[in-house]
Amino acid sequence: MKKIAIIRIRGQVRVKKEILDTMDMLKLYNQHCCVIYDSKPAIIGMIKKIKDYVTWGEIDDETIKLLIEKRGKPDPKDKTKNKAYFRLSPPKGGFERKGIKKTFKEGGVLGFRGEKIKDLILKMV
Repeated sequence: MKKIAIIRIRGQVRVKKEILDTMDMLKLYNQHCCVIYDSKPAIIGMIKKIKDYVTWGEIDDETIKLLIEKRGKPDPKDKTKNKAYFRLSPPKGGFERKGIKKTFKEGGVLGFRGEKIKDLILKMV
């Protein structure tokens, strides 16, 4: 099953409560936070609901290992597992040219970016 990386781009000022609740369900608590999930219809539905605040794409095993190595923190309850989310830094060199309010197709950051999510993660690790 394919894995999906979701990165929260925008903050929480003037955001509807139902969208904040969906982000909390996905463990996207703060700006520049990344989570990895299996590509399931329920997860895709939640992503479509918060599409104006996040970017997402398909991620490979190599990038997952890099995230765990650089930004993974052990779970305090179970030392053999890592926490399900990663705190990233803002991207080196900045975001795409049109900023954080336009979709990826329009030259911005938000929305689905497919395999190119790896490039953004490498800039943010």
